[in-house]
Amino acid sequence: MKQKYIVVLGGGESGVGAAILAKQKGYKVFLSDLSAIKPNYLQLLNEHDIPFEEKQHSEEKLLSADEVIKSPGIPDEAPLIQKFKKRGTPIVSEIEFAGRFSNAKMICITGSNGKTTTTMLTYHILKSAGLNVGLAGNVGNSLAYQVAKESFDYYVIELSSFQLDNMYKFKADIAILLNITPDHMDRYEHSFQKYIDAKFRILQNQTKTDYFIYWDNDPVIQTELKKNIAQHINCLPFSENRTNNQNAFVEKNKFCVKIDNSEFSMPIENLALEGQHNLYNAMAATLVAKIVGIENKQIEKSLSDFQGVEHRLENVATINGIKYINDSKATNVNSCWYALQSMKTPVVLILGGKDKGNDYSEIDDLVKEKVKTLVFMGFDNSPLHKHFDEMGIDIIDTSSIQNAIEVATEAATEGDTILLSPCCASFDLFKSYEDRGTQFKQIVHSLEKR
Repeated sequence: MKQKYIVVLGGGESGVGAAILAKQKGYKVFLSDLSAIKPNYLQLLNEHDIPFEEKQHSEEKLLSADEVIKSPGIPDEAPLIQKFKKRGTPIVSEIEFAGRFSNAKMICITGSNGKTTTTMLTYHILKSAGLNVGLAGNVGNSLAYQVAKESFDYYVIELSSFQLDNMYKFKADIAILLNITPDHMDRYEHSFQKYIDAKFRILQNQTKTDYFIYWDNDPVIQTELKKNIAQHINCLPFSENRTNNQNAFVEKNKFCVKIDNSEFSMPIENLALEGQHNLYNAMAATLVAKIVGIENKQIEKSLSDFQGVEHRLENVATINGIKYINDSKATNVNSCWYALQSMKTPVVLILGGKDKGNDYSEIDDLVKEKVKTLVFMGFDNSPLHKHFDEMGIDIIDTSSIQNAIEVATEAATEGDTILLSPCCASFDLFKSYEDRGTQFKQIVHSLEKR
């Protein structure tokens, strides 16, 4: 029998993990990346004797593949992907491939906003309760690498729409959909429905023994559910107000969870994470905890001692009475909306980066109510000017994070908050949103020493 030939496109976390798993399972493997591969991944490829190339795609070697595992960062419009499609070569995500080789329970989380926090909180609750659980997807090691190297009973997986796009037979035992607002329109032909369809792929292959947890007040989710796509699944909606038998809700300043005959409640003020959006994240994570049978006392302890997620509403420092908050993970407008909603002081807001076809009108009311100065930070700030110039708010242009923080500090007074919540991707001035957030923190901490 001919040895199956798998080509892995992308030499990052997911690609290298997929290559290692494919090699372990006896496939012929070749990894190709158009960019340079980071040293730690080069080391892994060499350790596992996996052939690869970087800074090029040798098409003759690649196009004979029986199957392609594609990095989520590579768009379908890429010329090489189009050539594979013309040949009819199956193209899958690393998550799809890894799922073939694991019998673990898959807890999968998606949404335009809040998915990293919910993923980390869910993992924290399960891990603290002593469950044998792995963390994968957009956080932690790749699922494929862990399937190759570990033996977990559960995986908590953060899934982006890009990962869901190339998943076909993979099944979530518990699927969580937090919300859907326009994002990545540049990748979805500027069609919101195509993006919605990608998010709802998290439900594919679910059966009557599986669970679907979702925010009941999201109008987009409600519209899709009217198509009866989830009628065969155990649906567990959550909402702040209990109007229609929601399974998680707020009652008398407590947040409550009810599944069948099992109940949980705790005072909202005891939650480690503040803000309405984090209340929803806690509801989703707690519903998972109840499904897998974790005791109430353990759930309450984990909800009250969770440390939060780096680069998401991260309190960096207070200098001369001015608070600096790193929300670099806010790469879309809705994330910035959540950040502004949680602000209780006047705000100097740092916006900007690679615009993905953003509609900034969603934050108009909050900007008018809470923002005293806008600081634009990017190579091209014209889309921001086009939208915000008419508001009558002070606007300052910058093209570096150092300059943005300097002018924001000058514009702020004691009692204000300087909020980095950019609404945009980071790939104009930075390697990633993590790089942007890290630089923000380093510069703010250098101000403390002056």
